[in-house]
Amino acid sequence: LMLFPRHKQIWSCYYCVLSHFLSFFFFCLIPGSNICTSRGVTTCRQCLAVDPSCAWCSQEDFGKGGSSVSRCDLKTSLEKLGCRSDSMEFPLSSVQIIQDASLSDKASGGTVTQIRPQKMRMVLRPGDSKRFTVSVKQVEDYPVDLYYLMDLSYSMKDDLAKLVTLGSELAQTMGKITSNLRMGFGAFVDKTMSPYMYLTPPDAITNPCFGIDEKCEAQFGFKHVLPLTERVARFTEEVSKQRVSRNRDSPEGGFDAIMQAVVCKDQIGWRPDASHLLVFTTDAKTHIALDGRIAGIVQPNDGLCHLDSSNIYNKTTVLDYPSLALMTEKMSENNINLIFAVTSFVVPLDIFKVLFPISSSNVFILCLGQKIRSKVELDLVDVPEDLNLAFNATCLNGELIQGVRSCSGLKIGDTVSFSVEVQLRSCPKEKSRTFKIKPLGFKDSLEVTVDFACNCDCEASAQPDSALCSQGNGTFECGVCQCHPGRLGPHCECSVEDYSPSDDANCIPKADGPMCSRRGDCLCGQCSCHGNDFGQVWGRYCECDDFNCLRYKGALCSDHGKCNCGFCQCDVGWKGENCNCTTRTDTCMSSIGLLCSGRGTCECGVCQCTQPGAYGTTCEKCPTCPDSCTIKQQCVECQHFKRGQYIEENSCNQICRDEIRVDSNGVNCSYKDENDCVQHFQYSEDESGKSILHVVKEPVCPEGPDVLVVSLAVAGAILLLGLVGLLIWKLLITIHDRREFVKFEEERAKAKWDTAHNPLYKGATSTFTNVTYRGN
Repeated sequence: LMLFPRHKQIWSCYYCVLSHFLSFFFFCLIPGSNICTSRGVTTCRQCLAVDPSCAWCSQEDFGKGGSSVSRCDLKTSLEKLGCRSDSMEFPLSSVQIIQDASLSDKASGGTVTQIRPQKMRMVLRPGDSKRFTVSVKQVEDYPVDLYYLMDLSYSMKDDLAKLVTLGSELAQTMGKITSNLRMGFGAFVDKTMSPYMYLTPPDAITNPCFGIDEKCEAQFGFKHVLPLTERVARFTEEVSKQRVSRNRDSPEGGFDAIMQAVVCKDQIGWRPDASHLLVFTTDAKTHIALDGRIAGIVQPNDGLCHLDSSNIYNKTTVLDYPSLALMTEKMSENNINLIFAVTSFVVPLDIFKVLFPISSSNVFILCLGQKIRSKVELDLVDVPEDLNLAFNATCLNGELIQGVRSCSGLKIGDTVSFSVEVQLRSCPKEKSRTFKIKPLGFKDSLEVTVDFACNCDCEASAQPDSALCSQGNGTFECGVCQCHPGRLGPHCECSVEDYSPSDDANCIPKADGPMCSRRGDCLCGQCSCHGNDFGQVWGRYCECDDFNCLRYKGALCSDHGKCNCGFCQCDVGWKGENCNCTTRTDTCMSSIGLLCSGRGTCECGVCQCTQPGAYGTTCEKCPTCPDSCTIKQQCVECQHFKRGQYIEENSCNQICRDEIRVDSNGVNCSYKDENDCVQHFQYSEDESGKSILHVVKEPVCPEGPDVLVVSLAVAGAILLLGLVGLLIWKLLITIHDRREFVKFEEERAKAKWDTAHNPLYKGATSTFTNVTYRGN
């Protein structure tokens, strides 16, 4: 049989699956065989690492009835075999909440709590996982520190003039969120060295605007102008004193300024019990890490505060620009929410995060606090590599979203919860570790201490060189002898030098099988498995290993699981035969917060579009799908009137996340304007009697004639009339011909003809007589 390469791959896959099935079937047929006994472990610590269901019996006389039993087995099996409960090593994973203060409603009063619980302790066995719930609430009237960091290069001259009047507007806007607001101000340009600044002529150092007949301030890196203060008038006063500068190249040194504003907590005045907002305003790109090498700066940014007595950044010519990773780390440590308020053409910053686009002539920041506080996202700090964490979020309307650790579209006062599953993959060197779960931008955090249940209590009473191990040839620990090198046997009674061929029968699983599965040597009637560069080989007959499992892209169990005797045991958050399928769904969330835009399902972290015509990473593109008005119409039907298609499909909460407001006192109005367009608006009054008008932005206007449609209609009408005329002409001709033919037939039938000769007819035979012929 000849197989093409494609066929070889298919048969190889079939063979692999079949081999795994047969191995599983083989273990199921062996009496008493399970994942605990099949590993052939010889120590209590190894037993606990096999599987969370495994227990170890340290009873000294266990299994002395003559039958060969394993001390590492299921707990129920060990109990049936006579193991006492006080000799059973079976630690259980557990979760203990240590501090669980209630969530606060408002920021006023004593200690404000925005996350619950605050402290907990976990005990985890290798391979086991435990789940707990974290609740987060954004309290009302929480203090806000807003530091405005502005680019003062020459192109921002008009924006500086607008910022003078923006202080009171910012204070008024933020006053809707908190009554405890403090504002500060800082400015930046770029590093004060070539090629970032003008050095020639000498006057350019003090007046970079020398070439445009204008006086401006000397270039600087970053200067802290105004610490955070409650006095809005002071903010306006200090901003009005500022003058723009001018640098040589287009990118600015904004990241230097961000780093100093984040880490210089005392100089800036960041309060520990407040939301920290850092507004970064620029109209140009910014330098990033390694750009300093252009000027010969090779020392990386150290992430420390370097403001001198004049609040000027004094390491601008010494340290390189900070990296994004360093900035992210420092902002997380100091609970800073960074807002890029940049123009639309600043592409690199747009990639990072553009929350507030601005025009070239005005800085427009409204609803700033609502934008920041409408989302809660959990951040992980100091999580050990041996731990896997998986999240499920319960956001609005109690809807569960799997694989997500963030909720958006929230209002102040909303409470959201996250289900967190923690799994211990393997045993680290430490006995315990502590990590934190904290919402981004919050000072509150959940402190989780994990104790690793990797050791057995019976190890503390181990007896080195015990007489129970053939007069000191091993250490008696947890009911078994741990033999010294060169000794084997249950009691270390056998020396490697002693060899008897009769013992080989104990190393063969069946009569015609290979000895020790050809992966070990039979010593003293026991299989001593060979070492392997790929991993560990174990089992009574060396039949198991931890490297012969399904792979994905060359990685064993996709690097998301543990190979156990031919099968992948997936980590938390992963599934599938080779653990290549994630259970996360955050990668399927569209920009409007819908799973696959409501047009598909999330499978293995990838959207599978089920709506005909939908495509895109999150099924966000669909030219043939109903428009937004049609979708919102269905949302109104299901959310407000509790009826419609989404109610029948039980998908209202998943697709519709709109907030519907019904004003019972509102009056719907409409009128026709001079262009014959219908304008709709709603009129209502607030509690103070102030009139409020809600106007529909676009009026409903009658559509004019479509030139193309009219042209096609005229051409079609002409063509149609021509065809009709031809048909009528053809019909008349046909009728006339039929009448003439009938007349002809009638006249022919009436005609009477006499028989006569045609005078013009000449016969076919002619006779001529030769008159001169006389004959014979």
